[in-house]
Amino acid sequence: MAANERDYSAPSGARGTARPATANPQPVTHGLILDGARTVLPTGVVDKGRLVVDGTKLAAAAPENAPLVDLTGHWLLPGFVDIHNHGGGGASFSSGTAKEILTGVRAHRAHGTTTLVASTVTDDMDVLARQAGLLSELAEQGEIAGIHFEGPFISPCRKGAHSEALLRDPDPAEVRKLVDAARGQARMVTLATELPGGIESVRLLAEHGVIAAVGHTDATYEQTLEAIEAGATVATHLFNAMPPLGHRAPGPIAALLEDERITVELINDGTHLHPAALQLAFHHAGPNRVAFITDAMDAAGSGDGRYLLGPLEVEVTDGVARLVEGGSIAGSTLTLDRALRRAVTVDGLPVEHAVAALSANPARLLGCYDRVGSLEPGKDADLLVLDADFTLKGVMRKGAWVVVPELP
Repeated sequence: MAANERDYSAPSGARGTARPATANPQPVTHGLILDGARTVLPTGVVDKGRLVVDGTKLAAAAPENAPLVDLTGHWLLPGFVDIHNHGGGGASFSSGTAKEILTGVRAHRAHGTTTLVASTVTDDMDVLARQAGLLSELAEQGEIAGIHFEGPFISPCRKGAHSEALLRDPDPAEVRKLVDAARGQARMVTLATELPGGIESVRLLAEHGVIAAVGHTDATYEQTLEAIEAGATVATHLFNAMPPLGHRAPGPIAALLEDERITVELINDGTHLHPAALQLAFHHAGPNRVAFITDAMDAAGSGDGRYLLGPLEVEVTDGVARLVEGGSIAGSTLTLDRALRRAVTVDGLPVEHAVAALSANPARLLGCYDRVGSLEPGKDADLLVLDADFTLKGVMRKGAWVVVPELP
């Protein structure tokens, strides 16, 4: 979870008024044609596009007598892919039961996140291992896309909303313990790679096909370069919970931005980043190396109040989550539909660049771009309907409406 010292807040943006589907929506088994929307494809934006849904997949041709839905005046986008998310709907992925975790997953699905990696926060190693076992079952069922361990292998100097008493150096044997507990479902581990055992742990993760992410770090520029050479490929919420960019001590930010092998996470909620920082990241990393994340906690979609983040108490006021003790920002209450709307209407990003950061780029990083992340025949029918103002109106996952669009 990221921490920052100052807010750059803006209105969150309107939410959609579409109707949630049933708890277990059924896929379109006899085909469906979605016609007339401005459609974001890998090749760019197509006016008056046409998509065909057949069963759980997108198809090149429509079955005979397939019904047609006129989406003139709307946008069609691929479903969002969130690689860093701690919970939502009042449920925590770090401590919740299977039922509670599904509540959180479905809360984010209703806001367009059709693929989600569940993130944990720093806790006792045995607690994390037990929770990894539970999360791995949900990953095996296809409810989540894997597990991200954020902590406990992070710097006490940049701990953010993590319990300092539970932090530890990244001993490769302990990193391996968490990876093994995830039963093949570990997707990413955030590390302060400058700590003892950090570089060895990066190499271990790379050897096991798990993403090593540099974050909650006090590393120098040179130490960050060493981590990248060892196999690190992600910057955990770039700018947050790391030394600022300096002209004599550029630190991790410069190293992570300049290397083509690194995908940089950004929390685009108007609180974690000044708009100029977001523009800087896009300018230097380019649109193909940015992944928008929520870093959401269980308050996302659940309103203001008091919550627990791991063992730490959090107060959410006006949608901003802060630790009760110390006041550090404690993740976010962001949903990715808001991140998209802000990117386009406030930050002025081209729609196709914002969509790449929300869908294609994180899907490629996870190795599932062959199934999700873009609107192409043969891929899962994970798609979103938005109105002309980028307010979410409909969500389809694997060919079934999660949120049914209410169209004129």
